[in-house]
Amino acid sequence: MTTGTQTPNPARPRRSRLRTLLPLGVAVWLVLEIWLLTVVAGAANGLVGLLVLLAGLALGSVVVKRAGRRAFKNLAETLQQQQDGVPAEPRPNSEGNGLMMLGGLLLIIPGLLSDAVGLLLLVPPVQKAVSRYAERTLERKLREATRGPLGDAFRQARIHRPDGKVVQGEVIRDETGAVPDDFPQGPRPPLSR
Repeated sequence: MTTGTQTPNPARPRRSRLRTLLPLGVAVWLVLEIWLLTVVAGAANGLVGLLVLLAGLALGSVVVKRAGRRAFKNLAETLQQQQDGVPAEPRPNSEGNGLMMLGGLLLIIPGLLSDAVGLLLLVPPVQKAVSRYAERTLERKLREATRGPLGDAFRQARIHRPDGKVVQGEVIRDETGAVPDDFPQGPRPPLSR
């Protein structure tokens, strides 16, 4: 006999809060964007709404292009310094390229709310605050991940995969220290030709 309440299946993990609320947030965002566009088009006229969208597209394209050029220039300078043997020094102007690109992409996306958030991300104090918040959140999540059941796997992956290549094998040590007769003496031949 059942009482009407079901207990959750212990084999099935709970959905995270983000996976539950993200689709709802995207739907609310889209409805709000469409509503704001209709309000602006109704208050002024449809041409003004279209011009606002086109201005956001043009400004966003310029911002993304500028941030991309700046990021590529910084990368080229860093690579040049590494080739010259000079240690790369941190650049105060190099941070914020990712947030500038995100702001530009939000300006390109049609909608007034995304344009407002994109413009906010172009303001340097807002960029620094968002950057610090994202860095703290990422560090906290990494600390939580290393404490969990997968912590040892994360540590092993960081320790044993410096170049990304894994070679499976087994090391067999000869306790006597004797060299087999068929082992070549002298310099070794190249591995590939």
